Amino acid sequence: MITAFVLIQTDSKRIPESAQEISEIEGISEVYSVTGGCDLIAVARVDRHEDLADVIADRLSKVQGVVETTTQIAFRSYSSNDLNAAFSLGLE
Repeated sequence: MITAFVLIQTDSKRIPESAQEISEIEGISEVYSVTGGCDLIAVARVDRHEDLADVIADRLSKVQGVVETTTQIAFRSYSSNDLNAAFSLGLE
């Protein structure tokens, strides 16, 4: 599974609507409204790198109100929550 974080700048009048439309795109698992240099951060999870082009370039970037995107692809996850969940399987 490939995980990418997409930093999204939107038209400020369409932040909620853009977030909702983005959240409905297959391959987008989460969308957050955030402070700082961007308006939204979307988490894309796809099987292949080629799928990122479909999800981000062909669909997300064409959502009304999206002005600019910057994509960061994750190499590894270091989440202790993920590790704890994996080791606790079947212990309940």
